[in-house]
Amino acid sequence: MNKIKLESKVIDFIQRYSLISRKELVIVGVSGGADSVCLLHVLAKWQKGPGIKLHIAHLNHQLRGVESEADAEYVSSLAGSLGIPITIDRQDVAAYRTERNCSIEEAARELRYAFLGRVAREVGANRIAVGHTRDDQVETILMHILRGTGITGLCGLAPCSPMAYDSQGMSWPASPLSLRASPPSLRASPLSLRAKRSNLLVIRPLLDITREETTSYCQEHQLVPRIDSSNLSLSFFRNRLRLQLLPLLRQYNPSVDQALLRLADIAKEDSALIEQQASGLWDEVARQENNAIYLDRKQIASLPIALQRQLLRAAVTKLAGDARDIEASHIEAARSLLNKPASKRISLPHGFICQGGYDELVIASTAKQSQLPPCPFPPLPGEFPLKVPGKTVSPGWKVIASIVRERAASLSSRGALGTSEGTCQSNLIAHFDLQKTGTELFVRQRRPGDRFQPLGMSMPKKLYEFMVDAKIPRSWRGHIPIVCSPQQIIWVVGWRIDDRVKTTEASKEILRLEFIKSE
Repeated sequence: MNKIKLESKVIDFIQRYSLISRKELVIVGVSGGADSVCLLHVLAKWQKGPGIKLHIAHLNHQLRGVESEADAEYVSSLAGSLGIPITIDRQDVAAYRTERNCSIEEAARELRYAFLGRVAREVGANRIAVGHTRDDQVETILMHILRGTGITGLCGLAPCSPMAYDSQGMSWPASPLSLRASPPSLRASPLSLRAKRSNLLVIRPLLDITREETTSYCQEHQLVPRIDSSNLSLSFFRNRLRLQLLPLLRQYNPSVDQALLRLADIAKEDSALIEQQASGLWDEVARQENNAIYLDRKQIASLPIALQRQLLRAAVTKLAGDARDIEASHIEAARSLLNKPASKRISLPHGFICQGGYDELVIASTAKQSQLPPCPFPPLPGEFPLKVPGKTVSPGWKVIASIVRERAASLSSRGALGTSEGTCQSNLIAHFDLQKTGTELFVRQRRPGDRFQPLGMSMPKKLYEFMVDAKIPRSWRGHIPIVCSPQQIIWVVGWRIDDRVKTTEASKEILRLEFIKSE
């Protein structure tokens, strides 16, 4: 390949995916290897046309002694010859690995992206260019398959990924943006841009270029990139995959690289469609309260399995800031709770849990979950009639209904129960005009589409909206007794009666209902 063809491919790729805008400042991560040196050289030659500015960032991982020091000196010299400013830092990856109890590869990656993100913030850039090639893409897809992945992992690397931050300010590339050739801001769906993300993007202009092509480019331009001896070590999983497994697979299928890339393209399109549909359902089936996400159990269980998985992954990602370490096995375990008894829970990465409720799944951090107020109501056993007048006993509740012939001076008809308060018995007593309610009353759970006219309001309102406005935690809502007549809801127990059955000066007979929790 001649230099014009490679440069043209890289520039075309940048423009096709709108990776760099005119007059933009771009951080270029340069390790000193052929891929990153090729990327830097191409961008340096191209930068004058669109008026972009470059800033080189190099991190010394301190893993190879004098070899690592020589890499830093080489990159510094290269930056000087090109007249490009540079930031060099060093991190003790081995010590960080011990602290984090992770692999050397993971430790190096986390520290490297934290460094690149820090440099970008310091110099005011919002793009970080890295030298991932088509070979890296093939290796990444195969690595995900071997470790066990869902459709998201099959997508591999993306031309553009938002950077995410954790609570300590560490940064890493988050889930990829869709691969359609249009500006990222137009491509991202509501579920693509998760919490804790910045406007910093990691871009990969060499994803259409092979490792062999970058090496040839360096030779043609008399560049002498550094050779990382650790790339030959079989102690690293990716190296074993590249040096042993892929050559073996190519004996079975010489075109295995192209087959894996086609698989990624198919997965990207399928994933984009599933994510778009899940995004449209999000507001109907999910709600975030008190740093937890509540998913409507019945609605999600009725959806196709692909959408169930996507919504669960989206919920975890929205709370954690990224889907790092969220594997297919975690999503399947969470999905299994849809058909298990309430109170079952599973642990998720990043310190989160997923717990089944009576009408929802709750995803929250273990720390935040303990801070959520406990539901003051016992579970409802289903629908049951009330004896009026008389005493009705059901699992969890005893309900006393009495008829008052003379109107008391002050009758309780409401009393909002705050989510931070205990269940005050006065909120479980209410009075009604018996002529308006009748005596054929029953108690049930809330139902989709329920409406009532809260005391003091002139028009009916959706029960769901009332509960949201009253800040009733989602996990409580299926436990709240709803007292009904054949015509309407007359009382959301603990909160509000219906305005149409309230007592007035003209009320002749008054119905008194008292709910008492069973011991």
